[in-house]
Amino acid sequence: AKVVMVYANDDLVMVVVPAAYRLNLDKVKKALKADRVRLAQEGEFGSVFPDCEVGAMPPFGNLYGLPLYVDRTLALQPEISFPAGSHREVMTMSYADFERTAVPIPADLIME
Repeated sequence: AKVVMVYANDDLVMVVVPAAYRLNLDKVKKALKADRVRLAQEGEFGSVFPDCEVGAMPPFGNLYGLPLYVDRTLALQPEISFPAGSHREVMTMSYADFERTAVPIPADLIME
């Protein structure tokens, strides 16, 4: 899975999608009930994750005070793998444990 940071209106939001898929900003806009949605640039969110390499943050919005949305297709998988704070380390856990720990909001977010 990959984390994509977006601005919904003026709020930074963490979105998680399968690594091989592209985010559909129209679907994100609808899921977040936002008037405006855009991809965040690395320079805009790097300081929010001081313990992580830029672009390698784990999908735990609750640890960083951010809302977390996850594409529904990930919930169909038995496990989820994601960056563990660096571009060299990956964490894998059961999706059920991820869901209990991160408490993501499921939504349809990817290109079809």
